Amino acid sequence: MKKFLLPLLSVIVSFVFLTACSSTRHVSSSTASLVGAANQTTNTAVIPVPRAKTWVVRHEGFVAIAQKGGVDLLFMGDSITDGWRTRGANVWAKYYAPLHAANFGIGGDQTQHVLWRIDNGELDGINPKVIVLMIGTNNGGSNSPAEIAYAIKVIIDTIQAKCPDTKILLLGVFPRNRKNDTQAQIEAPAKINKIIARYDNGKTVRYLNINKKFIGPDGKVPAAIMPDFLHPNEHGYQIWADAMEPLLAKMMK
Repeated sequence: MKKFLLPLLSVIVSFVFLTACSSTRHVSSSTASLVGAANQTTNTAVIPVPRAKTWVVRHEGFVAIAQKGGVDLLFMGDSITDGWRTRGANVWAKYYAPLHAANFGIGGDQTQHVLWRIDNGELDGINPKVIVLMIGTNNGGSNSPAEIAYAIKVIIDTIQAKCPDTKILLLGVFPRNRKNDTQAQIEAPAKINKIIARYDNGKTVRYLNINKKFIGPDGKVPAAIMPDFLHPNEHGYQIWADAMEPLLAKMMK
């Protein structure tokens, strides 16, 4: 009897495993190998979810912008991207407004929120030449760097499915060292960036890490660039624009 039970148990276990995996978004096996430490069947960073009603209203505003078309350059991300509207407004007006740019950054967003926004219309009706993507720092308190890096690849794959002619400028997650940050949150950007750097294929996806521009002699973010040690001030946005300009200009051609 035992001879029959063991093969049957093996079949059942295999079925359960394959069923669980099928619920996770598909990415290539090579991508999965890059983030092998992450258990992707329980990775909340890849499960699209919306946020509060006010957040949905902002998302609907972005959908309306997309439906109008005419966007050649698109920034997607969290509060650091969102800050181009406020602290970075003067730099934006100089560098990106002439390029028919749009800003789809929302403060507090994590990878799963960006995925939901893309799935629900933010890329419908537009075909930007370039999308500048930086996301992941807000996942640092709840997901591992490997899980976050995997989710970023899922976002890239989703963008390419929606906008196959669009190039993606993937930025390394900016450094942070806020007073209340855990050590894991402080260390996460470097660990994430080590993985996502490999997503650069030299053509449709380019990776750019400008974090050295934001680090002081003590290895930390100085208040003169990021007063709260996470979000750039106007000077920080100027540093960002200057560091990104050479590669972005090539990609926009």
